[in-house]
Amino acid sequence: MPTAAVNRIGLARDAYKGAATTLCAGCGHNSITNHLVKALYEQGVEPHRLAKMSGIGCSSKTPAYFVERAHGFNGVHGRMPALTTGAGLANRQLLLLGVSGDGDTASIGLGQFMHMVRRNVDCTYIIEDNGTYGLTKGQFSATADVGSVQKRGAVNTYQPIDPCAVALTIGCSFVARSFSGDGKQLVPLIKAAMAHGGTALLDVISPCVTFNDHDGSTKSYSWVKEHDNEIHDVSFIPYFEEIHVDYEPGTAQQVELHDGSHIVLKKIAEDHDPTDRLAAIRLLEESRERGQLLTGLLYVDERMEDLATRERLPERPLRDYGEDDLRISREDFGRLMAELA
Repeated sequence: MPTAAVNRIGLARDAYKGAATTLCAGCGHNSITNHLVKALYEQGVEPHRLAKMSGIGCSSKTPAYFVERAHGFNGVHGRMPALTTGAGLANRQLLLLGVSGDGDTASIGLGQFMHMVRRNVDCTYIIEDNGTYGLTKGQFSATADVGSVQKRGAVNTYQPIDPCAVALTIGCSFVARSFSGDGKQLVPLIKAAMAHGGTALLDVISPCVTFNDHDGSTKSYSWVKEHDNEIHDVSFIPYFEEIHVDYEPGTAQQVELHDGSHIVLKKIAEDHDPTDRLAAIRLLEESRERGQLLTGLLYVDERMEDLATRERLPERPLRDYGEDDLRISREDFGRLMAELA
């Protein structure tokens, strides 16, 4: 009998699947789930080390659909960043993967999102961005473009919040954008985000087939396919594989991530340096003016320390410390009081 293929830790791909989806058939979020399963399987992530975090919305149901043996926490609307920060500080051995939506992140959770980014919490943060509130029948979300038309005909007159632009402005150390239907680009970006030490933001345009996949929507399948502008071809080399890259000088760029993995960018449309934050912001603005959807790795900073490193937290999970480890001695307490006197 043939045996199922297994990854580097001996698990079959089925080990990274979860419950059957309850989302609409054709939803871009389901495609993202499939890309997550592929990335986690190929990376050989240990399920017991994975913590799947989410808030409220169609997107926040996604963690139920992959790696059912992993940890999971579904928090209240917009509060996923705080929960993720707490989990990461309590146990630095966890691989944190937050799945949120454009409403969960850019509306009620915007403040939490911004503070998580500026603290550089070690987390892969995926926004499943469809520009609409699917659970409450299709109102515009904060990421909807000016001039977007609702299924019922209403036109959006408010300026959009661009999660990538916001993240770049407040110093996010890894910023990328992709499309749910582009697994060739998205899977290596997910792998690179997981290998990055700090907040890695992936804004994934994910069309809502029920409320936002029609003429007039700038988050529809047809609009994205017609206006997508890839700034490079992305490949990823994990730290556990020997690195061999064959390319002509000047045609590709390697970026080493925190764990020793490499992301390789082969230039296609733009001569973009992903280590130049101001250039990334400018490129986003220019693309918006041209009516383009810019996808790829926009920015990465490998010099920035994540929150736990900056605050000198121990590698040992805080949950493993007992009262004797945490209680200050009488002598130290006395010295502290003397200093404050």
